[in-house]
Amino acid sequence: MRRFHLTEIEDQSWCPATIRDAATDYLEFAVTQLNPYPTLAALLGKLLRGAGTSRIVDLGAGAGGPWRGLLPALLADHPDVTLRLTDRYPNLLAWGELVAEFPGHVSYETRPIPATAVPPSLPGVRTLFNALHHFEPPVARSILEAAVQQRQGIGVFEFMQRSPVSLVGATLTPLAVLAATPFIRPRRWSHLALTYLLPAVPAVVLWDGLVSSYRVYSTDELAELTRGLDEYAWAIGEARLPRTPIPLTYLLGWPRQRPA
Repeated sequence: MRRFHLTEIEDQSWCPATIRDAATDYLEFAVTQLNPYPTLAALLGKLLRGAGTSRIVDLGAGAGGPWRGLLPALLADHPDVTLRLTDRYPNLLAWGELVAEFPGHVSYETRPIPATAVPPSLPGVRTLFNALHHFEPPVARSILEAAVQQRQGIGVFEFMQRSPVSLVGATLTPLAVLAATPFIRPRRWSHLALTYLLPAVPAVVLWDGLVSSYRVYSTDELAELTRGLDEYAWAIGEARLPRTPIPLTYLLGWPRQRPA
């Protein structure tokens, strides 16, 4: 399938924060149902070892992405890991809950941090979960180049594909949102209202899911984005997850030679 770079509602500054946060809360809940944590922990462990650091800076963190389940799996083998959450639209309420759950390991930036403009004052392996596809190829390339220029490791993880199976799954997400919302914790009355009284959240998740399926990068396209960045070691591939026919697509990069 050809890649189309369409527009997601969550990316727009005019999207109300309550709708954006409700949608990202659902997406976080949906990821937990896939149980990707052993696979992600193994890949991140490889990346941390290659980059020679225990610090992670998550870009486009949304409501916290997979970290509630992923961090315990990662800490089991890497007890010194620290995580810094960032986003262009910080979700301070959700992030505060993660900080309380993992004291000493999780912190966050209150200021907006676009994935395209990570300041050098935030060192560490950069992670993007379901995020790189938000950017057109020249911008996605610039995100990788910035990590290389600042000698920081980078990991990209996508839970969808540009495939008929992924598109079918996206069309079913409104039903999934309706079924899942009562079980999302902590329960927020605004999210319930925006799901059942005014079904804005199912509509946004449907549109953004379809758009994401059309613009997610394939492994060949990820390899093309890294062309010429030869001072880094790159690992690109797909990994099977236990509860979905759609594989996890990943890209890992770290300096071939660490600074002396």
